[in-house]
Amino acid sequence: MLKMDLFSKAGPTIPAYYKQMSDQDLIKRAAYIKSELGDTLFIPGHHYQKDEVIQFADVTGDSLQLARLSASNQTARYIVFCGVHFMAETADILTDDEQTVILPDMRAGCSMADMATKEQTEAAWEKLTDEFGDTIIPLTYVNSSAEIKAFVGRNGGATVTSSNAKAMLEWAFTKKKRILFLPDQHLGRNTAYELGIPLDEMVIWNQLTEEVEGSCKKDKVKMILWKGHCSVHEKFRLEHVNKIRAEEPERKIIVHPECTWDVVNASDDAGSTKYIIDQIKAAPTGTKWAIGTEMNLVNRLMNTHPDQSIRSLNPDMCPCLTMNRIDLPHFVWTLEQIAEGQPVNVITVDEETAQSAKLAIERMFTCV
Repeated sequence: MLKMDLFSKAGPTIPAYYKQMSDQDLIKRAAYIKSELGDTLFIPGHHYQKDEVIQFADVTGDSLQLARLSASNQTARYIVFCGVHFMAETADILTDDEQTVILPDMRAGCSMADMATKEQTEAAWEKLTDEFGDTIIPLTYVNSSAEIKAFVGRNGGATVTSSNAKAMLEWAFTKKKRILFLPDQHLGRNTAYELGIPLDEMVIWNQLTEEVEGSCKKDKVKMILWKGHCSVHEKFRLEHVNKIRAEEPERKIIVHPECTWDVVNASDDAGSTKYIIDQIKAAPTGTKWAIGTEMNLVNRLMNTHPDQSIRSLNPDMCPCLTMNRIDLPHFVWTLEQIAEGQPVNVITVDEETAQSAKLAIERMFTCV
């Protein structure tokens, strides 16, 4: 079994002939192996994955939902997680030791998760606790590495999702006066603002300069936002919202809370990936939408709901690069290696990290 460490960028090299095969042949081989492996194989697929991969998914959903479904599947020996690194890590943390979690392409990472390292976070915590004392509780978006989840778990904090961020911030403020929110500043800012916390009571921690950015007086600070962001959702800008308003005022704008504060507040609605999907599904025929989230999902919603007029908020938007790393060749290669008893790209979180990270995740489960 070929195992890769948590921060491997490439993993073993896929044989060239997989990339030379036709899609038709790859699809046939994937279908055959999936049938042969039966219940010993479980394939969770994130909403942002390509259709060519999603067609083989046993379930689709967001990252934490898929990790929980993987953990609840007691018959599957192999979990082929079609998503990115941090998602596969979370699945490994929650599944049994007898289950093997595999990521088809080890280059499928997350730029946001990479913006907060263990070393940066520990350095930040030391300086921030020196500055503010024992008044801070850390929260991390599930879109973070296992090591960041473990740091949060060790320091009394919890993970959050875009669906439950509001409830988790409310919980955190019952524990401490201030929150350090990792690694996505926009989700933290948008959620805190929704709770009634003004922008002038939020500051940014710059992990590169190791300094607090913002003019808020020390005793007024409630939110310390890590200087991280989603490279996809930052591409939706206020100018896109204004253009829709001017040209098609009847078109509803719905965005993900990883978008910037000005975009979220100028839109008609904002919510998690599941929330966006549910809103489109429940909308009357003929509803017009401009959606601010990853392009693979927007395209899938367009195809699934032809009775509605759906477009991306940003007309020049491209799919998430790292999500698109997982393609048919890598997927089929992964399945064939399992069938041959030599799995590649196995994700293994060390026991100490996994235990601390699980604390953060379980605190969230307890609270919501």
